[in-house]
Amino acid sequence: MTLHLVRLELAREKGHPDGSSLHGYEFIAPLDQNGHLDRSHWADVRGRCTTRRFWYGEDDQTGNLIHTRGGHWAFSYDPTTTDDDEAIFRLDQHLMRPGEYVSITEPDRQQHTFRIASVRKL
Repeated sequence: MTLHLVRLELAREKGHPDGSSLHGYEFIAPLDQNGHLDRSHWADVRGRCTTRRFWYGEDDQTGNLIHTRGGHWAFSYDPTTTDDDEAIFRLDQHLMRPGEYVSITEPDRQQHTFRIASVRKL
């Protein structure tokens, strides 16, 4: 099992017709040899599975990649509440490879699609 740094950048959407490298996330996660999230190894290294949200004009947010009781993946910035969690649609089913896409729902229920810009071993 190897930890990887995955960089997500905003895909094209209203207001960003070309996407944006200034809006996105970087997160650390264990990936299997095929490039899928390895949930069994995540349990062993969850404390190292951090995330950084970068959004132009806003301060960066740092937190963790979590697996919720409901069986979903999310980025969480405050472990004492779920109010700030950003749900990641079917993260464990996505192939973590540049050019693939991931959807994230922010706490205000606004969903954005992100392109996987890079994946590198740590």
